[in-house]
Amino acid sequence: MEPTEGTNDDSAAALTATVLSEEAARHEEQSTDEFLVETEALPGVGADTMTLKDGIAKGGFTTFFILLVLNSLDELELAALTVLAPDIRDTFGVSDGVIVFISSASASFFVLGAMPMGYLADRFKRAPIIGIASLFFSFFVFLSGLAVNAFMLFWTRFGVGVAKSNTITVHSSLIADTYPIGVRGRIGALNTMVGRAIGVASPALVGGIAAAAGGVDGWRWAYLLLGIPVAIFALLAFRIPEPVRGQFEKEDVLGTVHDDEDPIPTSVEAAFARLWKIRTMKTVVVAFAAMGFALFTAPVLRNLFLEDHFGLDAFERGLVETASGVGVVLAVPFVGRRFDTLYRSDPARALASLGLLLIPVAFLIPLQYVMPNVVLFTLVGVVVNLLSGSAFAMVGPIIQGIVPYRLRGLGTALLTLYIFFVGATGGGLLSALLSNAYGPRTTVIVLAVPAMLIGGLMILNGARFIRHDLSLVVSELREEQAEVERQQQDPDNVPVVQVNDVDFSYGHVQVLFDVGFEVRRGEVLALLGTNGAGKSTILRVIAGLATPERGVVRLNGRTITYSSAERRNGLGIHMLAGGKGVFGEMSVADNLQMAAWPYRSDRADMDRRINRSWELFPELRDLSDQPAESMSGGQQQMLALAMTLLHDPEVLIIDELSLGLAPTLVQRLLAIVDDLKAQGMTMIIVEQSLNVALAVADRAVFLEKGRVRFEGDAQELAERDDLARAVFLGTEGG
Repeated sequence: MEPTEGTNDDSAAALTATVLSEEAARHEEQSTDEFLVETEALPGVGADTMTLKDGIAKGGFTTFFILLVLNSLDELELAALTVLAPDIRDTFGVSDGVIVFISSASASFFVLGAMPMGYLADRFKRAPIIGIASLFFSFFVFLSGLAVNAFMLFWTRFGVGVAKSNTITVHSSLIADTYPIGVRGRIGALNTMVGRAIGVASPALVGGIAAAAGGVDGWRWAYLLLGIPVAIFALLAFRIPEPVRGQFEKEDVLGTVHDDEDPIPTSVEAAFARLWKIRTMKTVVVAFAAMGFALFTAPVLRNLFLEDHFGLDAFERGLVETASGVGVVLAVPFVGRRFDTLYRSDPARALASLGLLLIPVAFLIPLQYVMPNVVLFTLVGVVVNLLSGSAFAMVGPIIQGIVPYRLRGLGTALLTLYIFFVGATGGGLLSALLSNAYGPRTTVIVLAVPAMLIGGLMILNGARFIRHDLSLVVSELREEQAEVERQQQDPDNVPVVQVNDVDFSYGHVQVLFDVGFEVRRGEVLALLGTNGAGKSTILRVIAGLATPERGVVRLNGRTITYSSAERRNGLGIHMLAGGKGVFGEMSVADNLQMAAWPYRSDRADMDRRINRSWELFPELRDLSDQPAESMSGGQQQMLALAMTLLHDPEVLIIDELSLGLAPTLVQRLLAIVDDLKAQGMTMIIVEQSLNVALAVADRAVFLEKGRVRFEGDAQELAERDDLARAVFLGTEGG
């Protein structure tokens, strides 16, 4: 027994060493295979200096002015709640914690509007979205002034938050497509400067209105009057022209601008999956979400502190807020100019500069709250607002640069989701608990110090990823332009399915590397390869069940990379996945009824599809009343194929058709596939058996370790002994 055990131990050790060696080699390959283009080729890098006046003129003054005013009125509304919070608290007789929660939660209501607004911004013309949302914003602001209790105020704030989310998601997307890359920092800075100027003046303005109206309900007039100018500019927003999406990235990288006139709608799930794989995006989102714990509750807590500690009334608090914001108004234009200059030379330095602005805030906020008088409190606040406001003003240009132009609305929505939902709501709950127990000063210090430190350090660390992420933008633009030119030159030869430059990872393990191939109409393509080569993964990418971090998938020349699996089904891509594809406890007939459910509105069409399945698979008709699980594996595979064919697929994807089946059943299935091929159906088949694949395939693609090793005629693959042996020795998987 001992020699045998020793031999087994040696074999196990050898196998373990081999596996570890392979995994180490894969990790090393992944770490050195980072896609980068030359720095000068990155969008906006190395460009000639453009004045702000020329940049605005290129995109049009009307768009800029209308968006600027709407954004400024948003600042005015935000300041109203901040300054008037103590008065509202007294009107409704609620605690500090309640008014802090309502104030911060209203900011978090951005989340509920951000995703649909971002989705609409990526799909439809943006001017009508801005106009309609701004009209609703005006309506709910007016209702806020009519609130009779805290509960009603909460719901009017809900409406305000949802409606005003367009100022972040839709505005930023429109600005990025309207104005050149070289002035986006200054555009963002000017937007912030004017918005903050209004914000700086608004505390005194709304405080003055409340004081002039007098009485416990004087605060209401600030809201009632604010709704009027918002409604006027909401109507003007309908006149904003729609720019070509991504035009300045295309112009900078390609020297030409093309437009996708009939884009396929984006899936929120696919978009978020893609966005989370952009490392700069992930870093910025998490960093600003962390800082949101402190920043969104700080203004309300500050005003509560000013009233409780220094005894200031609404007008006096407004003056403090106004004075504290002066620094941002004065400094942001210089920050925007500096950002654009840094970005032209090195985007990493531009992003790192945001972290350098934010880290000192962690130390200045505690200092502010130990100041002995209002004057010193305000002076330190000037510096705090200057640093944090300047950094926030530059987030938009960073996000719009690294996000694919088709996903700009949802990219901003993702950032908003985490900042406001995680940061504002989480910070609001913690602030409500802490402020009631320990007061505003302790609450601010406990939240601000760790939040600002973590956020600033994360931004500094994440700056190293931006060149890589911008390189991916360049890669996609170049590939897209090459495809546009090819389709223009040879419109009759557009592939049915096209996969280009696809990378895909499960977690931190990359399994597909730069995978690309095409499938012509009526062609049967076999995907072959060793176990774990990535065969099934690329099928999932084509079917919309997985989203790549790089690359593109097209159907009949139209990009479907970010469309959902359901949408792809509707466009004609249907996949027969490996393994069980039937409902075991249901009868065969009920399985077909379930598959035909999408056609229930036309009963005649539904019956026609089911009857055609019976004709195609007559052996199933005799088993129609039996549970599907009672049939053999081959019969279940037939049923699964019948359920898939019922949808008249334009592209049929089959993963492991013959796996585990008896030879006679394999032959029957192959005969059916051969008939489909004769009818001109386009198919992609993953098959473990080389003989089975070659029996039906016109062409073959061989994958090894996630890379395409061979693409060509199927018979040529059979003549390659090295590849043929790999297929024969491989087992299921991939």
